Amino acid sequence: MVSDTTAAAETPEGGRDFIRDIIAQDLAQGRVQTVVTRFPPEPNGYLHIGHAKSICLNFGVAEEFAGRCHLRFDDTNPTREEQEFIDAIQRDVRWLGFDWGDNLFHASDYFEQLYAWAEHLIASGDAYVDDQSPDEMRAARGTLTEPGRNSPFRDRSPAENLALFRAMRAGEFPNGTRVLRAKIDMAAGNMTMRDPTLYRILHATHPRTGDAWCIYPTYDYAHGQSDAIEGITHSLCTLEFEDHRPLYDWLLDRLPIAALGKPARPRQYEFARLNIAGLVLSKRALTRLVAGGHVAGWDDPRMPTLAGLRRRGVPPEALREFIRRVGMARANSVVDPALFDFTTRELLNRTAPRRMAVLRPLRVIIENYPADQTEALPAVNHPDDPEQGVREVTFSREIYVEHDDFMEAPPKKFFRLAPGREVRLRYGYFITCRDVVKDEAGDVIALRCTYDPATRGGNAPDGRKVQATLHWVSAADALPAEVRLYNPLFTRPDPGADGDVFADLNPDSLEVLTGCMLEPNLVVLPEGIAVQFERLGYFCPDPESRPGALVFNRTVGLRDSWAKESGRNAPPSVGKVKK
Repeated sequence: MVSDTTAAAETPEGGRDFIRDIIAQDLAQGRVQTVVTRFPPEPNGYLHIGHAKSICLNFGVAEEFAGRCHLRFDDTNPTREEQEFIDAIQRDVRWLGFDWGDNLFHASDYFEQLYAWAEHLIASGDAYVDDQSPDEMRAARGTLTEPGRNSPFRDRSPAENLALFRAMRAGEFPNGTRVLRAKIDMAAGNMTMRDPTLYRILHATHPRTGDAWCIYPTYDYAHGQSDAIEGITHSLCTLEFEDHRPLYDWLLDRLPIAALGKPARPRQYEFARLNIAGLVLSKRALTRLVAGGHVAGWDDPRMPTLAGLRRRGVPPEALREFIRRVGMARANSVVDPALFDFTTRELLNRTAPRRMAVLRPLRVIIENYPADQTEALPAVNHPDDPEQGVREVTFSREIYVEHDDFMEAPPKKFFRLAPGREVRLRYGYFITCRDVVKDEAGDVIALRCTYDPATRGGNAPDGRKVQATLHWVSAADALPAEVRLYNPLFTRPDPGADGDVFADLNPDSLEVLTGCMLEPNLVVLPEGIAVQFERLGYFCPDPESRPGALVFNRTVGLRDSWAKESGRNAPPSVGKVKK
């Protein structure tokens, strides 16, 4: 179920891991005939890079084993769910390269069935209505070393529990006054099995069911039963749900799911979640970042959301390849973020067209070039991909170069522009700095240079060499732009380790450069498509960008620290640090 927009064959999610081995064995032994997985997000926020691992796994294995993957919204908490999030989740899954076809479902589709099964549990003595307050239930739950205490309402008769549960559905009780709990074992070593809550009272309007319900199932109850209804064969979850698997199985054992006529009973398997140093992937923390104005929204390029990555210009193929390299493991680990940058940079280096842009312009006047003349110089769009063709760039008497490419009194090993020094202009001519223009404060504001007409194209007929090649743009047709440079949102690899994640926010996570100068070919660049600004990094137009008010975001820089430290062909485990 990979969409046509993503070259899945170039970055397959396949390979061997314990999840795929389990599925292959289930098929070989006949436990399942068709693999059915699901991706079940709660629509209370935007998807982040951690969700990408689950998306790639669930949709990936379904595709590899000729099965199907469902997109199911876990919409069991109407107070936190919004249509904006539902739309964003579908958009992000498609952007990542997957499509669920006709298999779009909601937990709310099954509210009547889930309720009927809850009555079945009550009638069989496996569930009861508890009148304790949340604080009382919390105090009676016990600890890891002490058993919990039975609720004083645990021994109500099935008839009394059924009457109370029906009254809960009828709206006769206010929020928080009663819950339906599974009757399991308050002394269980697994805290999840200490009479977990199955239903709670919540007088709130649901986005899909309106006011039809005032009681809603918990995730632990709705999850496994929704899997059974849909015929899910492999319920793939992250490791934090490992302790919930006994409850998953306990409920399926006690409910008449065989009557559904599905070919296989669902089974839950857990894999390690994606943890990346320096990133916060808690949806609660991300919500606070947005609500508190610390970022410009869910799609702020500093956010680890898929919407933020897309706005930053990260190709979905790069994210899929990153997930593949991280791999599927049983134990949690922390991934070096440089591996993600490396994977993104590696793809863009192969595919992104080249353009010239000057972020901190310094005016250069070429005194021996005719003032009324311009010329078009050929410039290749990609040095390693002739099929991308050639464009033309304008050359004129006045150009802009990077301010950092000039020093009046250069130290050793500084080979760029300096008084009396000759350099090459990319695709252009050799120029020599003859004079420096300063303002009243003594700051350099322009350079006076000369050019050698015989060096057109960047080569000298006499064979002389220069030690630097600079990018530039012509002042005759340069486009002014705003360029946003994004740095890590947090200052440490373990944000919040000292207790407050917001105390570790990086005040320099965004640098906005105004007055940048771009070659005019960049005005027609589609949104979300990254290009290489030569010698500077990879950039893409922001959704706010428009002709006359160009805005570009930096996707990733040119520096490749991960490859340098780890080796370009190092295995995916390199760059990981165990927790």
